[in-house]
Amino acid sequence: MPGRIAVVSDVHGNTTAFEAVLADIEARGITRIVNLGDVVGKGPRGSAAIALTRERCEVTVRGNWDTFIARDETQLWPAAQWTHDELSTDDRAWLLSLPNTHDLVMGGQHVRLFHASQVHEFHRVNYHHTEEEFRGMFTNTDFTGDGPTPTVVGYGDIHGTFLEVDLGLTLFNAGSVGNPLDAPGAPYVVLEGEIDGEESTAEPGSPGVSITFVRVPYDVEAEIAVARDLGMPDVEAYALELREQVYRGSAFPPPS
Repeated sequence: MPGRIAVVSDVHGNTTAFEAVLADIEARGITRIVNLGDVVGKGPRGSAAIALTRERCEVTVRGNWDTFIARDETQLWPAAQWTHDELSTDDRAWLLSLPNTHDLVMGGQHVRLFHASQVHEFHRVNYHHTEEEFRGMFTNTDFTGDGPTPTVVGYGDIHGTFLEVDLGLTLFNAGSVGNPLDAPGAPYVVLEGEIDGEESTAEPGSPGVSITFVRVPYDVEAEIAVARDLGMPDVEAYALELREQVYRGSAFPPPS
């Protein structure tokens, strides 16, 4: 019988959105959750987001915000410093201990999940990318390690969902739970297929992997109010991002 795995990404300290997504996942009867990183940063409750992630997600990979917020005692701007200082020593150690990637076999396909790309968590592959960048996402590197190369890759980082199938390869982006820049609501992905089965090349008519995009409404104004009450720096920029999906230098521009 097929199993289901929820894939979430880029919570960014927005526990109002995260709790709404977790409730939706639970209502669907899904018990396995993989988190693609950037648990902290941008939003006001990084430590609480970490606690929820550790409680509910069976695997979490490391995002770029997770790395530099936890690694660097002195941050480059006030909001990042505020986020760093809000975390406990254990929170920061946990973030730095997270793996680079997570691989699994589903529906006869090798699936690889990471935050930004196969290069490292700081190397971004945007919605508009070259064929070379697309092919590269399915290769093994020092960051991913050796092993079977994937035919399905999922990532986060760019805060916008998309699905691309080409050359027999499937690339999807799970979007951002806590800071979406493509549309209102908190997105996540459901993968469905036989889990941990024997890997093989999927034959015509085989079920393979089903990829479903879900978007959950949540109380944006309540989240903004929490950020204000806690005295988070740059709260007005945060409010604009949540209300209108407008971000300075957006990584996910609309298709031209």
